[in-house]
Amino acid sequence: MIAMKQKAIITKIHLVISVIVVVPAAFIYGFDFGAFLDLNPPTLDDKNFYKAIMGLYLAFSLLWIQGVLKSKFLNVALISNVLFMLGLGFGRVISTVLDGLPSMPYLLGMVGELVLGFYGLWILNSKYSKKV
Repeated sequence: MIAMKQKAIITKIHLVISVIVVVPAAFIYGFDFGAFLDLNPPTLDDKNFYKAIMGLYLAFSLLWIQGVLKSKFLNVALISNVLFMLGLGFGRVISTVLDGLPSMPYLLGMVGELVLGFYGLWILNSKYSKKV
């Protein structure tokens, strides 16, 4: 019983962490709380873009929550989390190489995204993703 709970925690903890981080980030992007990240969208189109990002972040978060709560959604939640985190992380790596070093919040975000993405890859390729 304890081994099963430990296995579930190891398999799902990064999904929980992702939701805890991504949901507030979604609202920061979507509702002009961007002063924290030095975001000041100048046009209505820019505001629309950030709200679309907010919707995307919230939708993925809902999928990850489903993966934590219902085993039939776990595999798709794991795969989507890996793609989401590594997509963002490597996009930030490319930006760092081409554009220069970002501010500390973005730098920490890049590191966190890469860590969560690679952790998810490890889970998908480990014994923990089998029969959770």
